[in-house]
Amino acid sequence: MNVIGACELRLSVDEPKDALKGTTLEVYRFLLKNSKPVGTRELQRALKLSSPSVATYHLSKLEDVGLLRREGGGFTVAKYVLENTVKISRFLVPRYLFYAVFAVVVLLLELTFMKPEFISREYIFSVAATTTLASFLLYETAKMWHRGSL
Repeated sequence: MNVIGACELRLSVDEPKDALKGTTLEVYRFLLKNSKPVGTRELQRALKLSSPSVATYHLSKLEDVGLLRREGGGFTVAKYVLENTVKISRFLVPRYLFYAVFAVVVLLLELTFMKPEFISREYIFSVAATTTLASFLLYETAKMWHRGSL
C-alpha cells in the first residue's frame, strides 16, 4: 500500500542510549524526576524549549526507542536507562557516591580506631592510599553530578 503525502517519523537510533544526547537527555532526565505524566506544553515551559513542537519531537524520539509511553494525557518513563546513577525516589544519585562514602568511612576508621602507637610507613601508606581513593571518588561523584549524565 502506497500512501502519498504520509509523514512518519523514523529514527535511525537502534539503542535507547544512542538517543540520549543533548536536549533529548534533558527531556528524559526531567521525566525521570516526575512521577506523574507530563504533557508537551508543561515540558516546553519547564525546560524553556522554543516551541511545543520541539518538545513533541524529543518526546516522540524517546517514545520511538521505547523509553517513554503515553499515559493519561502525557508521557511517563517506560524504561529506565541509568548507567551510572541510581534512582532514589525522585533523585538521581551518582553510583560513585556510595563508593566515596565507603572510602571516607574506611579512612575515618583508619584514623581513629586503627591508629598505632608508633606511626609506621605501612600506616602512612595505608592512610595516603585511602585518602587518594576517597578524593578520586568524591571528585568523580561531583563531576558526574555537575555534568548530569546518566
